[in-house]
Amino acid sequence: MPPRPRDGPRRPYGGRVLRVLAAVALVAAAVVVGALLPDDRVHAPAPPLFAHWLPHVGIGTPMAVLVALSAVVWGPGLAGRLSWRVALGAGYATAVAWTFSLALVDGWERGFAGRLTTEHEYLHEVPGVTDVGAMLRGFSSRILDYQPDSWTTHVSAHPPGAFLVFIGLDRVGLAGGAWASAFVVLVGALTAVAVPVTVRAHVSEEHARAVLPFVALFPGAVWMGVSGDGLFAGVAACGIALLATRHGLAGGVVLGFAVFLSYGLVLIGVLALVVLLFHPSGRDWRRIGVAVLGASAVVAVFAVLGFWWLDGYHLVVERYYQGIATPRAYGYWVWADLAAAVFACGLAPFAARWRGGAVTLAAAAAVAILAADLSGLSKAEVERIWLPFTVWLVVLVPDRRRTWLAAQAVTALAVNHLLLTNW
Repeated sequence: MPPRPRDGPRRPYGGRVLRVLAAVALVAAAVVVGALLPDDRVHAPAPPLFAHWLPHVGIGTPMAVLVALSAVVWGPGLAGRLSWRVALGAGYATAVAWTFSLALVDGWERGFAGRLTTEHEYLHEVPGVTDVGAMLRGFSSRILDYQPDSWTTHVSAHPPGAFLVFIGLDRVGLAGGAWASAFVVLVGALTAVAVPVTVRAHVSEEHARAVLPFVALFPGAVWMGVSGDGLFAGVAACGIALLATRHGLAGGVVLGFAVFLSYGLVLIGVLALVVLLFHPSGRDWRRIGVAVLGASAVVAVFAVLGFWWLDGYHLVVERYYQGIATPRAYGYWVWADLAAAVFACGLAPFAARWRGGAVTLAAAAAVAILAADLSGLSKAEVERIWLPFTVWLVVLVPDRRRTWLAAQAVTALAVNHLLLTNW
């Protein structure tokens, strides 16, 4: 008898299953090895995450579960049926609700209003700035530790752009931790708009609609609410989206400013190059030149105002090794950091088919992550530090969308309810 015909082409599930299992094994190994290493070689209470083991629920728990269930049940269908602009608006609203509710799992003060007011954060230094110009001119002189006027941890660890944002909020009357946290959540949630917009321009609208619920229910929202890195992710993603939609000057300016939010965001240039050089419409050298001009203008403005990025970067590297970065074991964190990144992006990207235009975007983000990892300047805490990059990994969408969307939500809910995350 002749062999029975197949119902369709055989799907290569084997590779995807192996990738998911490898990611799970990496996380498990990082947890076990981190628990066995001496505390003074790890300096993270719950490695590979910088968090404390503390099972708990909070006022945000019911809302977070409701948002997750709604997104899993209706998200994929609505993303495919609604008009493009309405779908983007729904995705943004979902991302805001998701991030806000996850933050409130830890309580209003501990999880939201007080997150950016501790002695290590930006708002701690805001009242001391009476002359912004003088602050910029003297910013680099206060980066190194062990001097009377050293900047607090997060101000010293970043260029002055983020500090200027919080100073600006204070000056326009939006002072205090609640306003600052709300601003961070609202900007961070723009990733749920900017990433699909980029995918639509770079790949297809169909794939962008598939991405929408995944980026709205991004597991990394655990750290977007509330950390400055959520703000960085939102700004950087908007810059990439502007480049992808052929707004070269605006994209260059936004990405130029992003580099003054975090030194590590210079690596977003890898993603920017992919968007500019491999655009479906072809390379537009004029747009590339205009984008470079826009970014250069931002660098020039900061230089005129008294801050030179390279000076700050070299001093930050020195400050980095003045702290716990020195005893943290590179041999552990160089691979355990990748496990922390898995918590932020979830397992869904590993279950996707790695093909098509979306792979180039995800690959660019992966290259940026590997460069940051190998540098040794990101030992631990990368679940939040790498948010501007890990959010681009979810452009790899698996076939069984509701199942994997549920897995993404469970990942975030489990982390947020079992651990008390820092920052």
